[in-house]
Amino acid sequence: MLDPSSSEEESDGIVEEESKEAMAPQAGTRISPSRTTESSGGLAPSSSRSSARPTSPSPSAASEEKEDLEKMQREEDDRKKKLQLYVFVMRCVAYPFNAKQPTDMARRQQKIAKQQLQQTKDRFQAFLNGDTQIVADEAFINAVQSYNEVFLKSDRVAKMVQSGGFSANDFREVFKRHIEKRVRSLPEIDGLSKETVLSSWMAKFDTIYRGDEDPRKAQQRMTASAASELILSKDQLYEMFQNILGIKKFEHQLLYQACQLDNLDEQAAQIRRELDGRLQMADQIARGGKFPKFVSKEMEAMFIEELKSSVNQLMANLESMPVSKGGEFKLQKMKRGHNTSIIDMGQEDENTLSKSDVVLSFTLEVVIMEVVGLKSLAPNRIVYCTMEVEGGEKLQTDQAEASKPTWGTQGDFTTTHPLPGVKVKLFTESTGVLALEDKELGRVVLHPTPNSPKQSELHKMTVTKACPDQDLRIKLAIRMDKPQNMKHCGYLWAFGKNVWKRWKKRFFVLVQVSQYTFAMCSYREKKSEPQELLQLDGYTVDYSDPQPGLDGGRAFFNAVKEGDTVIFASDDEQDRILWVQAMYRATGQSHKPVPPTQVQKLNSKGGASAQMDAPISQFYADRAQKHGMDEFISANPCSFDHASLFEMVQRLTLDHRLNDTFCCLGWFSPGQVFVLDEYCARNGVRGCHRHLCYLRDLLERAESGVIIDPTLLHYSFAFCASHVHGNRPDGLSTVKVDEKERFEDIKERLRVILENQIVNFRYCFPFGRPEGALKATLSLLERVLMKDIVTPVPPEEVKGVIRKCLEQAAQLNYERIQEYATIEGKKREMYEHPVFCLASQVMDLTIQNVGRLVTPAKKLEETIRLAELVIEVLQQNQEHHAEAFAWWTDLMVEHAENFLALYAIDMDAALEIQSPESWDSFPLFQLLNDFLRTDYHLCNGKFHKHLQDLYAPLVVRYVDLMESSIAQSIHKGFERESWEPVNNGSGTSEDLFWKLDALQTFIRDLHWPEEEFAKHLESRIQLMSSNMIENCVKRTKMAFESKLTKSSKSTDFRISPSLCTMFNVMVDAKDQSAKLCAMEMGQEKQYHTQVDELIEESVKEMIQFLVAKFVAILEGVLAKISRYDEGTLFSSFLSFTVKAASKYVDVPKPGMDVADGYVTFVRHSQDMLRDKVNEEVYIERLFDQWYTATMNLLGTWLTERMEQQLHVYQLKILIRITKKKYRDFRLQGVLDSTLNSKMYDTVRNRLTIEEATASVREGGMQGISMKDSDEEDEDDD
Repeated sequence: MLDPSSSEEESDGIVEEESKEAMAPQAGTRISPSRTTESSGGLAPSSSRSSARPTSPSPSAASEEKEDLEKMQREEDDRKKKLQLYVFVMRCVAYPFNAKQPTDMARRQQKIAKQQLQQTKDRFQAFLNGDTQIVADEAFINAVQSYNEVFLKSDRVAKMVQSGGFSANDFREVFKRHIEKRVRSLPEIDGLSKETVLSSWMAKFDTIYRGDEDPRKAQQRMTASAASELILSKDQLYEMFQNILGIKKFEHQLLYQACQLDNLDEQAAQIRRELDGRLQMADQIARGGKFPKFVSKEMEAMFIEELKSSVNQLMANLESMPVSKGGEFKLQKMKRGHNTSIIDMGQEDENTLSKSDVVLSFTLEVVIMEVVGLKSLAPNRIVYCTMEVEGGEKLQTDQAEASKPTWGTQGDFTTTHPLPGVKVKLFTESTGVLALEDKELGRVVLHPTPNSPKQSELHKMTVTKACPDQDLRIKLAIRMDKPQNMKHCGYLWAFGKNVWKRWKKRFFVLVQVSQYTFAMCSYREKKSEPQELLQLDGYTVDYSDPQPGLDGGRAFFNAVKEGDTVIFASDDEQDRILWVQAMYRATGQSHKPVPPTQVQKLNSKGGASAQMDAPISQFYADRAQKHGMDEFISANPCSFDHASLFEMVQRLTLDHRLNDTFCCLGWFSPGQVFVLDEYCARNGVRGCHRHLCYLRDLLERAESGVIIDPTLLHYSFAFCASHVHGNRPDGLSTVKVDEKERFEDIKERLRVILENQIVNFRYCFPFGRPEGALKATLSLLERVLMKDIVTPVPPEEVKGVIRKCLEQAAQLNYERIQEYATIEGKKREMYEHPVFCLASQVMDLTIQNVGRLVTPAKKLEETIRLAELVIEVLQQNQEHHAEAFAWWTDLMVEHAENFLALYAIDMDAALEIQSPESWDSFPLFQLLNDFLRTDYHLCNGKFHKHLQDLYAPLVVRYVDLMESSIAQSIHKGFERESWEPVNNGSGTSEDLFWKLDALQTFIRDLHWPEEEFAKHLESRIQLMSSNMIENCVKRTKMAFESKLTKSSKSTDFRISPSLCTMFNVMVDAKDQSAKLCAMEMGQEKQYHTQVDELIEESVKEMIQFLVAKFVAILEGVLAKISRYDEGTLFSSFLSFTVKAASKYVDVPKPGMDVADGYVTFVRHSQDMLRDKVNEEVYIERLFDQWYTATMNLLGTWLTERMEQQLHVYQLKILIRITKKKYRDFRLQGVLDSTLNSKMYDTVRNRLTIEEATASVREGGMQGISMKDSDEEDEDDD
């Protein structure tokens, strides 16, 4: 931005504009410069075109031309109004004395635009598609997927972005809140805290959100935007309001320079004139009786007092502005009258300045450059200079040789003398031995002023007698800075009645003692106090003609006050103009002096030569007048309706603010607040009017869909309510009728908007954004419902209003999700059935028919999808909006019940058309019940109970049918059972247990909320499971017994897999009974005793059946070898035959095949049982009983033959069977206590004795013995 006070455009840009303005119409029909090029568009006066038209225009053409002219006139009037308004705003920015830019306002975040939303969607979709290099686990991907589907793709978010209510921070906070529950639900991991997981996920989110953008650039942009959101410079404020009011750059330059905005003295003087004008206006209102219409007649007098009090406050603020670093003269509090004086005449004595009140402090810089004309000294002589200000310290330069006397040394001094004496002396070192002091060669004494030239000059020195060089000159520069409280200085001729009684030339200084006190002081040389002074309070300065009889001075002006006139004269015209301008600012007079040269110029065209002496400010003023800006600059601010002007600038500022890049929600930026505050204070805009206009503008934007912060509305509304009800928030006791009427109107509009926002709370505040806005809306509604500012509204009334809003919200929200579900369903149909894509007209025509042709399954699917949406809405309400309704939790519960009641209508209709034999609706119950039972407020509520009443008969009927079906499947299954092993049992048992488990799981997953019915269902299922398992066990035992009965009794018998499967069915039944028939009794699980006892008894009987089978087989073996009993005919015949045959052929050992066959049978049975039966306890029990029973049988058989000697073949077979049995059962894990029983010892002893007897016989035992040997083991293997 260019410097507003620069003149770079004087020779190019502004000259071009001047040339364009010269071609524009005159003041009466002047249009904006931007329209001067449209001369062909009908903007020239009609008289200039009348000759070009041979016939009169038609009525329609004339009306169009009239409308165009009226439109142009309106636009021109609006442009002038904005220019005048910009002048007032510029002055507020240039010299603020009431307001400051606030630094405690909340920093606004960057707004998310529609394009940025789409970009964010693309970035997150790219991450989900795996197109990024970001490494993430499955949990984070699922969280991002949910965030993308639920939030980013939401229509509510898109609408909010379009309204300008979402910032990047909102997107981040929603994701953070979205993942917090997910992370909290994750299992604990050693060494990894959940806070670390949250931080990691947020860092990944930031990376995805940022995309490929350089983070440093984003940080720089955010820093720059944040800086512009805080404190703005004056140039930035000028530029902002140029954009707000549509002011062009060159117009700003003209106004800036002509208003002298860089001259703080001029601005302070302008403020003083404005305040004086406001006091006069107050007096005029009081005299004329033209008061605004107030709610009470007594407020008229109070109104005048408020006007004067506000002006006095502004005066005090202006008075508190610093003037200088020196002392200040503080005036007492003053009451302003209708005249132009700054101090009342009655208080003149007590407010009169004294000479000691005027304090000036000057800084002098004396720079000695060189000495010229020093020829008499030897080149190598040392010279130096000293400098001093009279009354101060003395300084010395460095030493230099006489051949080159240059220094460039600077000395800094301070003095209180407006006309100080500066002495500079030149010295050379004395060469004499007895010389005590250096020799002075010359000196120069100067009396600088702040107006003296700043550059270095040659000054002739006064030489001493010791210096032969008479033309000795010194080059030096003296810079005397002007203090802040010195407004002008110079030599003037003066003559007055009470001061300066002789016409004489004196040195004058215009001193500002305070913001309202100025004095013309005359000084003598080397004096710090003024010789005489004139306090300018009440004086009026103006140009005057030369006074006859006064010799000296060429350009005259005077200062006039009642009974006193002081005449001044300067030596040139430009000095006079500068003095008059400075005194004009100091007096605060309303009359603006016009230089005679300007009057001559206005009266005659040839005033260029006279203008040469005018200052640059006059040049800018003339140029502004040339461009038509003079009327805006010279306009009296007190003659304008600042209420309407402020209304306009505030409205335009709000539009500008809402269209910038920040998510402001209606809040002004600090710079805008500062300018508006300063404008109101300076121009007397009432606070109530300001906030009423602000409220009206905000409500208009809110009604059009713009997001407005309810806290901002609350602040302005509370201010207006406090004012209207007489609480004086800004110190004003008067209340206008117009203010009260407007307040009531705005109050009603605000109530309607707030109720509408509560009805649409899901769409006005999606996902709880803006943060805290819904809560603030409810608080504001409660405030709006108050009849006054003291009496609180009854809680029931507020509750009634909110209840009504939430009832409407339930209806609205359900209609919205119905529409969404319908649209979603149509899209799904289009994807599943491409025929629907043929023509949209066909779809529209068949919507009703499709509705009639919807199948029950399709209707149920739509109802379940609708239930998912209902639950999602209620969950979002709880997560994002429940905190705002914390004071009205019961109303939110009612809202949820109303919302569910609307859904219940559709749910009942969908369930009515379902088939009685269809159980597809249970997922709907599970979906709804799982949500409702976990909600403290909705559990067993109206809808929940309705849902239970609806599904309780279905559950009972389902259990009854399942019981009948399972019973039939058991009966049919066991009739056709092949007893092939399937998993842990047979096909029928597996099917039975799966069905029972599925049924019980189904009932358990229902999580029936009513405790009594839930216990009934549980006991019913357990009883049914018990009966089914009993039936299964009985049928299995019967099949086992039948299978054994039909099997062989010889050693050819083999344990079939089917028998093992039956055992496994028993094992599985026991396990399943523990799970399916268990009942919760206190802290322990008590199993169903009847089923458990039945299974144990059945297994016991099955083992007995099998052992009996094994005993029968051994009995068969023993029966075969009984033929060799001693003393029988068969035994004798067999022995003789064997002996006779052994002489001729090799007869095999008799009986070993029988023993081997039995051993093989035993081992096969053991291996089959061990491998196929799943229960080790049953196997061990079986083996114990098997071993014991067979060993008892052997012992019994031997006992019966106690008196007989065993045949050698019997002995061999028994020894082999006994030894193998013992070893095999020991390998199978039979305990030694069982193996080494008394019966085994009896059998072993008998066989040992028989072996010893047989070994001495002919032939012996042929290696078969009861003794253990490795060879025998090897033979067995």
